[in-house]
Amino acid sequence: MKGQIRRSINNFYTVFSFEDGRTYSCRIKGKKLQIENYEYNPIAVGDEVEFSLYSDTEGLVTERLERRSTFTRWNVKLEKNQTIAANMDQVLIVCSAGIPPFRPRFLDRAIACAKGCDIILCMNKCDNLLTEFEFDRWALYHSLGYRIIAVSALTGENIEDLRALLRGKLTALVGQSGVGKSTLVNLLIDPEVKQNTGDVNEKYSRGNHTTNHSIYLERDDIRLIDTPGVREILVPYEESEELLSAFPEFDAFKCHYDGCLHLDEPGCKVKEALEDERIDLDRYESYVRMQESLRERSPKWARTHFRKNKQ
Repeated sequence: MKGQIRRSINNFYTVFSFEDGRTYSCRIKGKKLQIENYEYNPIAVGDEVEFSLYSDTEGLVTERLERRSTFTRWNVKLEKNQTIAANMDQVLIVCSAGIPPFRPRFLDRAIACAKGCDIILCMNKCDNLLTEFEFDRWALYHSLGYRIIAVSALTGENIEDLRALLRGKLTALVGQSGVGKSTLVNLLIDPEVKQNTGDVNEKYSRGNHTTNHSIYLERDDIRLIDTPGVREILVPYEESEELLSAFPEFDAFKCHYDGCLHLDEPGCKVKEALEDERIDLDRYESYVRMQESLRERSPKWARTHFRKNKQ
């Protein structure tokens, strides 16, 4: 049978069957899938899988089908990539004005964690004012081609516009802890709910909760993957070149050397553009810090889990 992962907790998976429209409680057959990538979790919410039943309500996941898109971050403790949502059409990255303060470098890293899908940047708590720097930095994303929207879960400002962006698509919501992501989810999935709870409504597969694991939620034509809020996020790449895709403003400049990382290479046109203020300094520094974090990681061959898997 083929299905979609709707929830994942401690190696137990809720799988929605495409064949009969029912959900089943599943585990991975043999506790391990034959996947080449060394990941913290081989299956994430949104993954499409093959599974077989051994009772009326339970089954075993036998294969993860090819992913179309992912939101993946680096797990520092285990030195592995951790995919928290898969196969979504778009990612809604939520930030806030006020408390917690707007952190554009968090947005930069979150953008870099999304692959194969559209990106929407959502400023919650827009009833609070931004500083001039914050406003300019926020507007920069629009000039770079990213879709942005400012909303207020408190006042309801632009919530209908946000709904319009989400209709008919599967959207993963990610963001810092405290930005009001769960409150937005409640408004989008069940506007009558006024506070977060730990309950899940079986009829709509919706929850009104403080998120501590990824979960699929839906109502009508809005389908969401709500993910846990995080304090920090690190990019998942193994190769420095992969990071360039998250900085489209660099593409306009042809450097002297192919494969230029725009750090200390001679003839770098991006560095020249930076000096001429044609590239935003703070966003460039965000890029440099991400590159530094990649260089500080242990090489793959030296990681304990990699050595064990190769034996």
